[in-house]
Amino acid sequence: MSRLNPDKLSVEYRNGVTPTEPIIPRYYTLTHSDITAELFLFIGDNYAYDKINEMRDEVLGEWVTIGTDYSYYVYLYVDGEFGPVAAIRNYIFRRELPLALEAIRYGDSTFFHEHPELDYVPIIVHFLSSYPQYNKVENWGNFSNYNVLSSHDKSKK
Repeated sequence: MSRLNPDKLSVEYRNGVTPTEPIIPRYYTLTHSDITAELFLFIGDNYAYDKINEMRDEVLGEWVTIGTDYSYYVYLYVDGEFGPVAAIRNYIFRRELPLALEAIRYGDSTFFHEHPELDYVPIIVHFLSSYPQYNKVENWGNFSNYNVLSSHDKSKK
């Protein structure tokens, strides 16, 4: 798994979403630059559609409630109209998803500090594909598994 370089992560809050509120609606759009290896995290009341590129290789996430319990849903578009075939995209998403989850957890660390219970809700990943072998829904643990930079959280308060 790649390690997050916090200096290469930019975070932007949008449309009334703050570093601490609300829980719902709270949508995440994580994009990247292949050239600079920078990560860009947009947190708002909807996805940052203006940042979604033709490759559709961003990581989209949102908080949802199931009954009275929270979950975090991730959506990955495995089929790529302009990019590599689904098998390659599936491989890349699986390889890079831990880094993406770490970036989301680190980038929104003030939110997690304010709502520590959300570190322990399930992360449900939707691999979206027209090919049955790649169209899957999986549990990828919880954000406490991706909080490897917890010492940095204290400095962001």
